[in-house]
Amino acid sequence: MQSTILGINIVYFWTYFFVAGAIFIFMFMMGAVMSWSERKQSAQLQDRIGANRAAIPLPFGKKLALWGFINNLADAIKCLIKEDFRPQAYDKLMYNLAIFFAFIPAVLAVAVVPFAGVVKPAEFFQAWYLKWIPWLPEYFAANLPDFSFRVQVANLNVGLLFIFAIGGLNVFGSILAGWSSNNKFSMMGGLRAASQMISYEISMGMSLLGIIFIYQHIDLWGLVQAQSDLAWGWLPKWGIFLQPLAFFLFIAAAVAENKRMPFDLPEAESEIISGYFLEYSGFKMLLFMFAEFIEIVFVAIMLTTLFFGGFSVPWLMADGFHFPWGSYVPLSHASVVILQIISFQLKVFFFCWLLQQLRWSLPRFRYDQVMDLGWKILLPLSIVNLIITIIIVALGGF
Repeated sequence: MQSTILGINIVYFWTYFFVAGAIFIFMFMMGAVMSWSERKQSAQLQDRIGANRAAIPLPFGKKLALWGFINNLADAIKCLIKEDFRPQAYDKLMYNLAIFFAFIPAVLAVAVVPFAGVVKPAEFFQAWYLKWIPWLPEYFAANLPDFSFRVQVANLNVGLLFIFAIGGLNVFGSILAGWSSNNKFSMMGGLRAASQMISYEISMGMSLLGIIFIYQHIDLWGLVQAQSDLAWGWLPKWGIFLQPLAFFLFIAAAVAENKRMPFDLPEAESEIISGYFLEYSGFKMLLFMFAEFIEIVFVAIMLTTLFFGGFSVPWLMADGFHFPWGSYVPLSHASVVILQIISFQLKVFFFCWLLQQLRWSLPRFRYDQVMDLGWKILLPLSIVNLIITIIIVALGGF
């Protein structure tokens, strides 16, 4: 009995180890795609060719440019081999610690996000692995048919609070980088980043309270499952349909939290010359910039999970499609899981594209306009949205 329990625990450990690795790789690959899109999408909007010079030489005079992806590789190599300049007078500990506060929260917070539903390996692979692995221990073979797992690293019952707690650490990266660099432009960027991020975190949190009141969950798995239900027998209960104002409030606050255009005052090149990470170079600067791209992906993941049903597909159940007009299309377990994964990724890709589109479509605000928008417009609207939501929930409207 003890050997059986130990064996199953080992299976769970390695399963979630590989799930965490796959999610980690996905975030880094998406960060690289966002770095490429930052150039190519802006080039399309501005009628330019974009990054296309760096290439791998091939025989017969050909070159492999991969639509500008090789430029990313060249930039990464350049940053890795570039000399690491440091200020003459700076706080060494905080200077290095700021990088971790800026980079780790964006990667760590995604651990509580479900990327797909429950996976049953025995049904997914039709138990073929029992034939492929003849040396499989007997207690594994006896218990693996009943083994299942969620495509989620950690299912915390306070997942949404965990995300806000981890995301709140990001502000330390900006303020520590600006202060420890001993540079007035860096310090100004750090102060701007701290005040901006703290201000918009309030509006962001208030906008999500309506979601919590409607679905009665603060764990992301429960939120996704609640959005899989149907309203009036045909409309998915996605957050965008039940909380449309909260969606626009959240996306505005999230872009400001991410310090992206038109809220990029902490890094304004024309004013404070890249702001809080001005005194960073080489690999350290690369981490700061790459963290910003990963944050774009995380914002897209949050929009997908909270307002567009996460991995859910309209009218898709565990055994296939159940359409409102009575039709039924049976699907295998593997097909359902693959559709869930594809659905989640397509939604994330769409929001990444949308956030990049906003980046190159809107002009930069003045700093007083940024603060006015956060405190005088978004915060009052989020409070009004919350009051209306509470009234409707109390009257049994949802």
